[in-house]
Amino acid sequence: MSHRAARLSRRNFLLAAGAGSAATAAAVIAGKRPATPSGAANTKRATAGYQDSPHVRSYYRSTKV
Repeated sequence: MSHRAARLSRRNFLLAAGAGSAATAAAVIAGKRPATPSGAANTKRATAGYQDSPHVRSYYRSTKV
């Protein structure tokens, strides 16, 4: 094995070790956090979504070409 090949294989090992440790750390951190915040269910808006109102109908009328 030449000196250059040994240096490249060592470099590849160090790159792989660094990337692997970063991925492991990210997985550990992601596993500790809950998927949804506990207060998210309480802060949800009480509206039912889209509501047709006179203001909305007026806007749609003004956009007709």
